[in-house]
Amino acid sequence: MSPALVAPDPKPGTLPRRLFLGVEQSVLGRAWRDRLDLEAQGHAQAISQQLGHPDLLARVLAGRGVQAQDCAAFLDPSIRALMPDPDVLVGMEMLVARLVEAIQRGDTVAIFGDYDVDGACSSALLATFLQACGCPFIIHIPDRLFEGYGPNVDAIRGLAAAGAKLLVTVDCGTTSFEPIAEAQKLGLDTLVIDHHQAPEVLPPAHAIVNPNRLDDLSGLGHLCAAGVVYMVIVALNRALRQRGFWTPERPVPDLLAELDLVALATIADVVALKGLNRAFVAKGLAVMRARGRPGLRALFDVARADGPPRPYHLGFLIGPRINAGGRIGDAALGAKLLMMRDETEAARIATELDRLNAERQVIEVATLAEAEAEAMFSRGLEEQGACVVTAGEGWHPGIVGLVAARLKEKFRRPAFAIAMNGKRGTGSARSIPGVDLGRIVRAAVDDGLLVKGGGHAMAAGLTIDRDRLVDFRAYLEERLGEIVARARASDSLSVDAAVTAGGATPDLIRMLEQAGPYGQGNPEPVFVLPAHRLTRATPVGKGHIKVRAVAGDGAGIEAIAFRAAESPLGQALQKNVGSAVHLAGTLSLDRWGGSERVQMRIVDLAIPLQGSR
Repeated sequence: MSPALVAPDPKPGTLPRRLFLGVEQSVLGRAWRDRLDLEAQGHAQAISQQLGHPDLLARVLAGRGVQAQDCAAFLDPSIRALMPDPDVLVGMEMLVARLVEAIQRGDTVAIFGDYDVDGACSSALLATFLQACGCPFIIHIPDRLFEGYGPNVDAIRGLAAAGAKLLVTVDCGTTSFEPIAEAQKLGLDTLVIDHHQAPEVLPPAHAIVNPNRLDDLSGLGHLCAAGVVYMVIVALNRALRQRGFWTPERPVPDLLAELDLVALATIADVVALKGLNRAFVAKGLAVMRARGRPGLRALFDVARADGPPRPYHLGFLIGPRINAGGRIGDAALGAKLLMMRDETEAARIATELDRLNAERQVIEVATLAEAEAEAMFSRGLEEQGACVVTAGEGWHPGIVGLVAARLKEKFRRPAFAIAMNGKRGTGSARSIPGVDLGRIVRAAVDDGLLVKGGGHAMAAGLTIDRDRLVDFRAYLEERLGEIVARARASDSLSVDAAVTAGGATPDLIRMLEQAGPYGQGNPEPVFVLPAHRLTRATPVGKGHIKVRAVAGDGAGIEAIAFRAAESPLGQALQKNVGSAVHLAGTLSLDRWGGSERVQMRIVDLAIPLQGSR
């Protein structure tokens, strides 16, 4: 998986953690620390001795807070064991009862989804189930440019005119007061299935199922919207079964076959891979391996994904292509492709999404260059300010989230990128661990600085009037200055273990995969190649650095640092060719060309202390 998915240290224990190889400051300004404190080291020893797991796997498990008695369940996450009764979610019984009523009456259900991967998967999940029920439906994915995020009054009126009798919003709707009030006026009951942060007062929907509403105590706030939708269809399936709805002519749908969509959304939305989410992804990847969904099969083929499906594929090959439709093309293409059964049409849509993704990359590069220049001009020195807030006239609104992510990586601060269109702009923000952007954006809305906004701790969206930009920057500095300073001061790289080039074998990778799937909340193991000599560091592709490192015994390993050419990491790699350095990164199997070899994805570099080379 890409270094972008290396999550912060989950801190399984509370005791101090020692410096790893004595590195107090890497080329990226971070201390390297052993992921295991003394308590976690004891857990690792217990896992190894009691269960017979290899020491390295035991360290990885202990570093993620797993104790010996929980190892079996962690290594084989079961949906049956981890999924609670869906009715634990507030509003579930009322929402399901209304859906049952619509299905039994044959009412047309309008599904209003978000334009990202989670929205596309959520829409396809619900629509596929309604299709199995014989219930007519309409899917509406809003145009990012002309409609913006979430339900809007004009779209609601259009859906009512098209014959919809019930409106269901997925991955949106929790803050859509005016559109839902309009639906109510038109005689449309509204059901909201969402996971975004919720205000204290909720819109006038018939039922709202959102594990992040303030009165929900389910503890499922880490689910993406597709995960919540899956729980809805499980509850709906149960309710229909109790009413004798399913017959030999109308068989019960295979809900396990839909887990590929839940896995895709879970990875693409970068929610925490813990508990039920890990089970969703593990079982969903198994479903994907069967290549039974024509739309996903076509996307994997057009993306030239190597080997069996992995989280990396979903996050960096499949997800961006589905998102490309919502960013710069037809927002409905993703949901349409995921439901597509016709092989030829699936291949056509996948090819179009691939083309749009390439176009998106070109636009992103140009916009990022402008944003970086503005950030440096407006902020002066890189070390000033709590947040990076950039805005540009004519920027594509579908690109700003990606630009914010790149700015966050470069400046190691929360970053905002706002596409201005005259007097008003729409933007996205990405955060660093320890800084809750969703909360601060909602507060800015309440305080009148933003027209609208919301999101998660690590990502948010907003609409702002141009004349409030200066005030908004000052507001962020005042509210987040100390919080960001503390988060940056505690920033360190957590290292699982040291390995040598010769020890980084395919068998090692396969062993480590037992503790996966990895991602946000279940960080991919980070290893250090200690004092390995760089024999090559060459720029390749779009700003990457291709590296070869050799151990003292002559064994070598290929490595790559993504988007590092202009960064301190890339510069240090090229400067130290011929020298021994400590390389930190994640390990994966490169299956290109039909053969297997281990490759490191470099996330940091440190110069060995004198006398340790």
